[in-house]
Amino acid sequence: MTNEPLLKVKHLQKRFGKFQALRDVDFAIYPGEVFGFIGPNGAGKSTTIRVLLGILRASGGNAAIFGQDVWKNSVEIHKRIAYVPGDIYLWPNLSGGEIIDLFLKLNGEKHTKKTDALIKRFELDPRKKARTYSKGNRQKVALIAALSTDADLYIFDEPTSGLDPLNEQTFQDEVLALKQQGKSVLLSSHILSEVEKMCDRIGIIREGRIVETGTLAEMRRLTRTTIDVQTVEPTPELETLDGVHGMTMQSGTNHVNLAVDSDQLTAVMQYLTSHQLISLTTTPPTLEDLFMRYYTADQPTTDGK
Repeated sequence: MTNEPLLKVKHLQKRFGKFQALRDVDFAIYPGEVFGFIGPNGAGKSTTIRVLLGILRASGGNAAIFGQDVWKNSVEIHKRIAYVPGDIYLWPNLSGGEIIDLFLKLNGEKHTKKTDALIKRFELDPRKKARTYSKGNRQKVALIAALSTDADLYIFDEPTSGLDPLNEQTFQDEVLALKQQGKSVLLSSHILSEVEKMCDRIGIIREGRIVETGTLAEMRRLTRTTIDVQTVEPTPELETLDGVHGMTMQSGTNHVNLAVDSDQLTAVMQYLTSHQLISLTTTPPTLEDLFMRYYTADQPTTDGK
């Protein structure tokens, strides 16, 4: 990765009348990086993406892609990006194959062997009319067209909506292939397992603000490890140790469940081992744990996504 970001957003704001959809959005994406943009529906993910695409004009702050202003230079920027929204509307009387070719032509690209390979991998019947397609098949058309494009930045907004697990895996494989080619990807999703598998860094958006940005490893330090442990000797002081939360004990045994803050894990493990371990299972924190940290006390928002 170079030190210069391919995409840079600083203090981005967007108001719709009195409603403030984006309050303070701040993140960057570097060449060869897959950046996960996560938050529930209503947090401001799609609004941010529409600003990046030049569809909406920001009310404050600034956003640049390839060093160019996203609003003033949207036509130039679009020549080097590929985009897939979460809900695809297609021309009902054209076949899937015709629509893929049309998308490619509009982007100055051609139908290639890679396009054929993607059609096969995603198991799309390109001869059928778009009006007969399910949501998942409509999604496949857009994904095949985008992944056939030689872009520098790929923007996916809830891209696997409507896909079955096998096609979700195909999409994940294709994104990792893009990364190996040095391409950059902005992946907006609420499927945390998808983000966890693919993304180098993650930004969490809540009510129009970025509340956390970093690698998954960095973020995991902010969450708690779950421990299921049984010892020979009783552990009466365990509950009083720093960083221990939610301890429960199984009746009549020295078998306990607890959660431990990452920065206190070493001290707690030393205490447990000094009481002669019988069994020990640790579960590292997941992205979902981190996500829920910000959203368990969530209040409903009114932005569309």
